[in-house]
Order: sequence, then structure tokens, then C-alpha cells
Amino acid sequence: MTKFLCIFAAVLLALSLGTPAAFAENGHGKESLVALGDSIPFGYNLGQTNESPAKVAFPFLIGEDADLRVRNLGVPGWQTQDLLVALETNKKLRRAVHHAEYVTLNIGSNDFLEILRTANAESGGNPELLRKLIEQKLATSDAFDNLSDIIREISSLTDAPIVLFNIYNPFQLNDPFHHVADQYLPYINAIYAETAHAYYNVEAADAYSAFGDNQDEYVIPQDVHPTVAGQEVLAEIGLEAFCLETVKH
Repeated sequence: MTKFLCIFAAVLLALSLGTPAAFAENGHGKESLVALGDSIPFGYNLGQTNESPAKVAFPFLIGEDADLRVRNLGVPGWQTQDLLVALETNKKLRRAVHHAEYVTLNIGSNDFLEILRTANAESGGNPELLRKLIEQKLATSDAFDNLSDIIREISSLTDAPIVLFNIYNPFQLNDPFHHVADQYLPYINAIYAETAHAYYNVEAADAYSAFGDNQDEYVIPQDVHPTVAGQEVLAEIGLEAFCLETVKH
């Protein structure tokens, strides 16, 4: 899949560079990367305020390394349903995706966190009941269907290669939920991989393995969002998935 996406991206690059309209659209020949998703691509809690995406968020790091024009459209708090509705109804968002040469997609973490929070509240501290509730909620969640619909909607708007980031474990090692999350994230991320594999223009980026058990370095303490180092890791695996080379300045 990776090799095919690299070939696809190379063909797309050749076509866009050879098209005057694309040259004008992208602004002096720069290709565009559109980042879709939640607070992770937004770079939540890494800027002076959370009123606009942080410049150290991984989409901007990819843009700096590969000399791309970046439109960071991540929205803190969004779940899969929010992004799907926006892609179907928001004209500005649809226009941005239509003109993209590269698309990153980070969505689903908030769906999973909500399942954990509600299951924990309903379990009353009973570990066995917690396990059953999480499994029930995962089985009935619309998140996976929404994810496929999101990719189909993006693909209806652009032929750009899409990198789909899976879900890293956001809990520190000393947090009891770290072990709980590790019980279910391999299952969730296997579905992400299967979803990516079902589309010729989608490549999965394995944030889960890249973060591993290094939450002390890659996740903000008492938070669930990536540190600057975590954002750098996401940028690295994103560049690799897109087969983009770092531009020497």
C-alpha cells in the first residue's frame, strides 16, 4: 500500500506541476496540505491560546519540511460525526478539500474517550462491568462507519492522497486507564488499518506504535494531547506515509 501511495503521489505531483491552473491555485507553485480532524492536528494546549491552531502542530511541521502550504482545519472536540457533517454541508471546508494535494485525517480519539468516560461512570468502579460496557459501546458505536463515510466524502472531492492517523494511547503509564486503553486500541486500530486498505489513495500512519509507552515524552502531563515532541513524531510518520522528502532550505 505504501509503495502504491508513493507512486500515486509522484504522479499527482507531476500532473500538478505541469498544469498552469494548479500553479496559480496553489500560490507560486506550492502544493497544499489540508489537515482534517480534532484537537490533535490543531495542536491543542501548545500555543499561547487555543483560539487558532498552534504553529508547532504536526501539519505545519510537515508543511515546513516538505515546503507545502498548510490549511489546518482541525477542530478541538470534534468526533467522527462532527467531521462527517461538516464535510457534507460546509462549503468552505469542501472547497479547501477540493483544492488539496495532500490530506491528513485525525479523527476518532474523542469517540473513544467518550466511550471510556461513560463506561467508567456507569460501571461504578466494577472492573468486569467496565470491560463489558466498553465492549458493548464499541460494538454499537457509529465511529467506524462514520470513518469510512468521511474517507468516501473526501475522495469525492479530491484525488489527493490521504494519510489516516490511528489512535495513540493518551494516558500516562501511571494512569489506570493506560492499561484499559491498551486492551482496546489494537482492535480499534486494526479497523483503522482495514479501512485505509479499502481505499487506493489512503495510507495508515501508526501513531499508536510510534508513541508506544513513551507518553511521558509525547503526551502533555495531566492531559491527553501531544507535546511538541509528540507532534514531531506525528509529522515524521506523516511525511513517511506521504513519501515526502524534506526540502533543504
